[in-house]
Amino acid sequence: MHDTEFQPEASEGALAFTGQDLTKIYRTGETEVAALRGVDMSIVAGEMLVLLGPSGSGKSTFLNITGGLDRPTSGKLFYRDLELTALSERELTRFRRRHVGFIFQFYNLIPSLTAEENVRLVTDIAEASMSPAEALALVGLEDRAAHFPAQLSGGEQQRVAVARAIAKQPAVLLCDEPTGALDSATGVRVLEAIEQVHRALGTTVVIITHNAGIAAMAHRVFHFRDGDIVRIEVNQSPVEPGGIQW
Repeated sequence: MHDTEFQPEASEGALAFTGQDLTKIYRTGETEVAALRGVDMSIVAGEMLVLLGPSGSGKSTFLNITGGLDRPTSGKLFYRDLELTALSERELTRFRRRHVGFIFQFYNLIPSLTAEENVRLVTDIAEASMSPAEALALVGLEDRAAHFPAQLSGGEQQRVAVARAIAKQPAVLLCDEPTGALDSATGVRVLEAIEQVHRALGTTVVIITHNAGIAAMAHRVFHFRDGDIVRIEVNQSPVEPGGIQW
């Protein structure tokens, strides 16, 4: 990996996100905690980006602000030419609904709904969604569509969560520890599903992980410490998920 600028061919260098002096301060009584300290960054459209750093370094705060789930205390954030930090709550909700898919460490599936029905929760409200069957096929679960979460393994449940997130064909997929609750073999299957989505849809993917080995599949890696990006690595030859040293 080298500190050079990544420019995926398909995007021709277009930027998905640009952040200027992003600061986030949490206040509890008289106590203040700075989760982000004046972060400047850009995320290239169509790239696979991994965020690494110890707990409390600002990764999740950064991801939540990028996805419109939270707002910075100060600074500006743009999605393409749209200033997210200037939007109302209703407009921010519309941005998330149209453009962003989220995957978390815990699957958040509804136990009383089948895999297909869990995915349909998104496709029924999205503007330009694929069918639940298409989304499940993309993550290799077309034969498990009628199964309930309790009938699926942890890895299969997470892949349903991936299918649900990508069913609306989001331009951006934000993943917070998507393999954190999984063993290595199962985690690789989930990463393969995410990589397949990235390749098939050209989605910009951002992954938070404590597993440094996952960085090998990224185009770039943001290293976080104490609320800032302290180093950016570029990988000219990302590896397939199966080649990751877990």
